[in-house]
Amino acid sequence: MVIKLTKLLSILANIFIIILLLPGIATALPGKIHAQSTLVIAQAPNSYSDSDLTPLQKQRLQAIRQRRNKEIYAVLNSSQRAKLAQELHHGTDFNQALDKLNLKPEQKEMIQAILHFTNLKMKFKKNW
Repeated sequence: MVIKLTKLLSILANIFIIILLLPGIATALPGKIHAQSTLVIAQAPNSYSDSDLTPLQKQRLQAIRQRRNKEIYAVLNSSQRAKLAQELHHGTDFNQALDKLNLKPEQKEMIQAILHFTNLKMKFKKNW
Protein backbone atom coordinates (compact mmCIF):
# COMPACT_ATOMS: atom_id res chain seq x y z
CA MET A 1 0.00 0.00 0.00
CA VAL A 2 2.81 2.39 0.94
CA ILE A 3 4.68 1.53 -2.26
CA LYS A 4 1.62 2.29 -4.41
CA LEU A 5 1.15 5.63 -2.66
CA THR A 6 4.83 6.47 -3.13
CA LYS A 7 4.64 5.59 -6.83
CA LEU A 8 1.52 7.70 -7.27
CA LEU A 9 3.07 10.70 -5.52
CA SER A 10 6.23 10.28 -7.56
CA ILE A 11 4.29 10.24 -10.82
CA LEU A 12 2.23 13.28 -9.83
CA ALA A 13 5.37 15.18 -8.80
CA ASN A 14 7.02 14.38 -12.14
CA ILE A 15 3.96 15.54 -14.07
CA PHE A 16 3.89 18.78 -12.07
CA ILE A 17 7.59 19.42 -12.75
CA ILE A 18 7.16 18.75 -16.47
CA ILE A 19 4.26 21.20 -16.63
CA LEU A 20 6.35 23.85 -14.88
CA LEU A 21 9.39 23.33 -17.09
CA LEU A 22 7.48 23.20 -20.36
CA PRO A 23 4.96 26.06 -20.27
CA GLY A 24 4.63 25.93 -24.04
CA ILE A 25 2.64 22.71 -23.72
CA ALA A 26 0.16 24.27 -21.31
CA THR A 27 -0.27 27.42 -23.40
CA ALA A 28 -0.30 25.85 -26.85
CA LEU A 29 -2.89 27.40 -29.10
CA PRO A 30 -5.27 25.33 -31.19
CA GLY A 31 -5.77 26.17 -34.81
CA LYS A 32 -3.48 27.12 -37.64
CA ILE A 33 -0.95 29.89 -37.70
CA HIS A 34 0.28 30.33 -41.24
CA ALA A 35 4.03 30.22 -41.76
CA GLN A 36 3.94 33.31 -43.94
CA SER A 37 1.85 35.35 -41.52
CA THR A 38 3.42 38.39 -39.98
CA LEU A 39 3.83 38.03 -36.25
CA VAL A 40 3.79 40.83 -33.75
CA ILE A 41 7.25 42.20 -33.10
CA ALA A 42 7.53 42.74 -29.40
CA GLN A 43 10.05 44.74 -27.48
CA ALA A 44 11.95 43.46 -24.48
CA PRO A 45 11.38 45.21 -21.17
CA ASN A 46 13.87 47.99 -20.52
CA SER A 47 15.07 46.31 -17.34
CA TYR A 48 16.97 43.63 -19.28
CA SER A 49 20.40 44.32 -20.66
CA ASP A 50 21.64 41.79 -23.19
CA SER A 51 25.17 42.08 -21.87
CA ASP A 52 24.02 40.83 -18.45
CA LEU A 53 22.49 37.65 -19.82
CA THR A 54 24.05 34.36 -20.78
CA PRO A 55 23.34 32.97 -24.26
CA LEU A 56 20.98 30.41 -22.74
CA GLN A 57 19.05 33.14 -20.90
CA LYS A 58 18.82 35.18 -24.10
CA GLN A 59 17.48 32.15 -25.94
CA ARG A 60 14.88 31.46 -23.25
CA LEU A 61 13.70 35.07 -23.22
CA GLN A 62 13.42 35.08 -27.00
CA ALA A 63 11.31 31.91 -26.87
CA ILE A 64 9.04 33.56 -24.29
CA ARG A 65 8.66 36.64 -26.51
CA GLN A 66 7.86 34.53 -29.57
CA ARG A 67 5.22 32.60 -27.64
CA ARG A 68 3.74 35.90 -26.44
CA ASN A 69 3.63 37.18 -30.01
CA LYS A 70 1.73 34.10 -31.16
CA GLU A 71 -0.73 34.42 -28.28
CA ILE A 72 -1.41 38.09 -29.04
CA TYR A 73 -1.65 37.30 -32.74
CA ALA A 74 -4.33 34.70 -31.97
CA VAL A 75 -6.42 37.27 -30.06
CA LEU A 76 -6.56 39.68 -33.02
CA ASN A 77 -8.75 39.35 -36.09
CA SER A 78 -7.23 39.48 -39.58
CA SER A 79 -7.75 43.22 -40.15
CA GLN A 80 -6.24 44.02 -36.74
CA ARG A 81 -3.24 41.82 -37.52
CA ALA A 82 -2.68 43.64 -40.79
CA LYS A 83 -3.02 47.06 -39.17
CA LEU A 84 -0.65 46.10 -36.34
CA ALA A 85 1.95 44.81 -38.81
CA GLN A 86 1.61 48.03 -40.81
CA GLU A 87 2.02 50.23 -37.71
CA LEU A 88 5.07 48.29 -36.54
CA HIS A 89 6.56 48.45 -40.03
CA HIS A 90 6.22 52.24 -39.92
CA GLY A 91 8.18 52.30 -36.64
CA THR A 92 5.30 52.83 -34.23
CA ASP A 93 5.93 51.71 -30.65
CA PHE A 94 4.37 48.33 -29.83
CA ASN A 95 2.00 49.69 -27.17
CA GLN A 96 0.98 52.65 -29.33
CA ALA A 97 0.31 50.30 -32.24
CA LEU A 98 -1.95 48.18 -30.02
CA ASP A 99 -3.81 51.32 -28.92
CA LYS A 100 -4.54 52.20 -32.56
CA LEU A 101 -6.28 48.88 -33.21
CA ASN A 102 -9.65 49.77 -31.62
CA LEU A 103 -9.63 46.58 -29.60
CA LYS A 104 -12.77 45.22 -27.96
CA PRO A 105 -12.72 45.21 -24.13
CA GLU A 106 -12.32 41.41 -24.12
CA GLN A 107 -9.33 41.65 -26.46
CA LYS A 108 -7.73 44.36 -24.30
CA GLU A 109 -8.13 42.20 -21.20
CA MET A 110 -6.67 39.17 -22.95
CA ILE A 111 -3.68 41.11 -24.28
CA GLN A 112 -3.04 42.73 -20.90
CA ALA A 113 -3.15 39.30 -19.26
CA ILE A 114 -0.76 37.89 -21.87
CA LEU A 115 1.67 40.79 -21.39
CA HIS A 116 1.50 40.56 -17.60
CA PHE A 117 2.03 36.80 -17.61
CA THR A 118 4.91 37.13 -20.08
CA ASN A 119 6.62 39.78 -17.97
CA LEU A 120 6.37 37.51 -14.94
CA LYS A 121 7.86 34.61 -16.90
CA MET A 122 10.68 36.82 -18.17
CA LYS A 123 11.54 37.98 -14.66
CA PHE A 124 11.51 34.39 -13.44
CA LYS A 125 13.65 33.10 -16.33
CA LYS A 126 16.14 35.95 -15.98
CA ASN A 127 16.94 34.76 -12.47
CA TRP A 128 17.69 31.21 -13.65
